[in-house]
Amino acid sequence: MKKSILLLLFITSFAHAQTVEVDKINKTLDAWHKAAATASYEPYFALMAEDVIFIGTDATENWNKADFKVWAKPFFDRGKAWNFTALERHVFFDATGKTAWFDELLDTQMKICRGSGVMVKVGKEWKVKHYVLSMTIPNDNVDEVVKIKAPIEDGMIAKLKKK
Repeated sequence: MKKSILLLLFITSFAHAQTVEVDKINKTLDAWHKAAATASYEPYFALMAEDVIFIGTDATENWNKADFKVWAKPFFDRGKAWNFTALERHVFFDATGKTAWFDELLDTQMKICRGSGVMVKVGKEWKVKHYVLSMTIPNDNVDEVVKIKAPIEDGMIAKLKKK
């Protein structure tokens, strides 16, 4: 009986600790998205790990932090970057509790997009380590979208296959 109670206490405290960390991650991601929406350049990039990778919706968009900062700066300087609001988010942890991954559906100027990424705990803070932004395409409309993309991406495909 005593072992059962101890096990229950351990499970309860672990579940509570994980809930606290999910809340911290949600707050971090919400603040990150809000910093972009309010064109707050330094706060936006401060929430990213130094070795972050950001992958955008265009096939050419695969940036490290320094390159992403250069690309994004003109948008922030104009006072309008992008406005993403989470509609739904799921967070998962590795066994150490120091790495988490997530997926989210976002309300954006591009309608619904999907974000997915990896968070790392740096000290007591969570940082975005890897982020992938994808536009969602209804299955019934894939053929239409492929027709639009083909003239642009056929050349890229051929060039990448030659590497």
